[in-house]
Amino acid sequence: VQFVESGGGLVQPGGSLRLSCVASGFAFGIYGMNWYRQAPGKEREWVAMVGNRGDRTDYSDSAKGRFTISRNNYENTIYLQMNALKPEDTAVYYCNVPQSYGWPWGQGTQVTVSS
Repeated sequence: VQFVESGGGLVQPGGSLRLSCVASGFAFGIYGMNWYRQAPGKEREWVAMVGNRGDRTDYSDSAKGRFTISRNNYENTIYLQMNALKPEDTAVYYCNVPQSYGWPWGQGTQVTVSS
């Protein structure tokens, strides 16, 4: 099992980023997938979920209305479109199946929101 996240960077408040995560080593199309994030000095927190067919989504309160999760099962990839970014969105972002499964984590992608 492997997750490779990309698309992070430095962006000004109010800006946008699109994160990608390519998964491998398992039957991607039968699993719901999630984005998580971990800010410095804080625990990792859940951000968004997409069902295995992409027809169900759910978001944390902090992500709702600003972030959009999607997936492409042909490319074993999930995405996170992030708009109206705030300094408090600064974190390393990770993708994974539900955290309770205990699968390994990727290296994540750093998102920094700062003027």
